[in-house]
Amino acid sequence: MLAYVTLGSNNIEKSLAFYDALMPQLGAKRIFDNGRLYFYGSSPGAAMLAIGGPFDEQAATCGNGVMPALAAPDNETVDKVYAKAIELGATCDGEPGQRMPTFYGAYFRDPDGHKICICKLG
Repeated sequence: MLAYVTLGSNNIEKSLAFYDALMPQLGAKRIFDNGRLYFYGSSPGAAMLAIGGPFDEQAATCGNGVMPALAAPDNETVDKVYAKAIELGATCDGEPGQRMPTFYGAYFRDPDGHKICICKLG
């Protein structure tokens, strides 16, 4: 059902450096861009994460209550991605851990302050 989620950035170069280094941990890479939005995914047609400036050319802001969750294949990958995000300058918003019997997750804020969840479901 999900095609892509866009996160606005006020410093595209910094955000792209962050996600270029982080997304391979999840088996994803920058797939394409249109000069304004830069799309990350595992393959064309799969769900993607886009980084870019707002269409209205105003400042990008974080939405309160907005939180993309990126799926990981296992708990070890959640731990690895979280550690890489922190290494790249993200701030902790919840260390990795079992939240429910079928949910293992970690939370961080990217360089623009967007809250991101990395999780293993099931």
